[in-house]
Amino acid sequence: MSSALDAMTSGLKFPLLLAIDYLCASTVPATLKGLGVAARKIGVIVIHGVDIQTGVSAGDVSQLTFSNSMWRRVSGKLGPAAANVVWREVIWSDIIRGRQQAYFNTIRDKTSADAAREFVLSALSDAAAYRKTADGAASVYEQIHARIEVAMRSLEDQIGPDGQVLILAHSLGGHIMSNYIYDLQQFRLRVAKGRFASPLQNMRTVAGLMTFGCNIPIFLFAYPPQKVVPISYPGDALPQAAQMTTWWQNFYDKQDIMAYPMGSAAPLYAQMVANRHLRDVPIHLGTPVSSGWDPLSHGSYWAGAELASPVAHYITKMLG
Repeated sequence: MSSALDAMTSGLKFPLLLAIDYLCASTVPATLKGLGVAARKIGVIVIHGVDIQTGVSAGDVSQLTFSNSMWRRVSGKLGPAAANVVWREVIWSDIIRGRQQAYFNTIRDKTSADAAREFVLSALSDAAAYRKTADGAASVYEQIHARIEVAMRSLEDQIGPDGQVLILAHSLGGHIMSNYIYDLQQFRLRVAKGRFASPLQNMRTVAGLMTFGCNIPIFLFAYPPQKVVPISYPGDALPQAAQMTTWWQNFYDKQDIMAYPMGSAAPLYAQMVANRHLRDVPIHLGTPVSSGWDPLSHGSYWAGAELASPVAHYITKMLG
């Protein structure tokens, strides 16, 4: 704790005020900002799902690609407070995109190689490839999780080892983040310590999780409903004042056949709803309403205005 406090007080002139800020573990109150104490920053981790063509591979996690339109809307709503938000992307589609595209190219003259088939091929193979395998570190599962580790380390560099984090996860990205958090929680239960050195990297400072276009329920049918165990709150290392009651919000468009409510997935998810820890939120993304599947809706969450307000609201609560 002393090293974290030293880092926060370095070069500043108000140790008493900084101690108050540290104990509150939130943005400095407005009355203190006038004395020159800078607001603490929070982090946002954004991960995509299926059918994302970013055109880039993972490199600089601060370079915005698929989430750029969402960030523009959110930052516009936040105003000057946006300067206290560190936004990082997790890009993983390039890990298997080359293999998918190579196969698709070979079947163009043998099938109706249209956009619908390409979408289904991408969606099914993304989900099939993302699984634990016997070769461990060589698996797509571990390669994707390594990308999350890179993004979390980048966040820690900017907001510190105990900084608050918000996760925004689209489609399969929700399943990926749930697994990543679950694996770290199980590791801590087995060996009584975290896998990494800091609470942030051990996913213990995640104030909130927002999923959209989420298809986690599809992956749960391999288990009897009574044996399905959700992740525990990943913000248990945050001060009580920074912890959220409804920490998981799940947004879905009713016309998006790849998006599902979480509360009906298993008894323990239903209990999370009853306890107000999880909230399913139906939305309409503004594409034409149809009686069945709207094929445009699954990829429309990023650019739509419907999510910008709740994301900005959640960030504002975290900033205090």
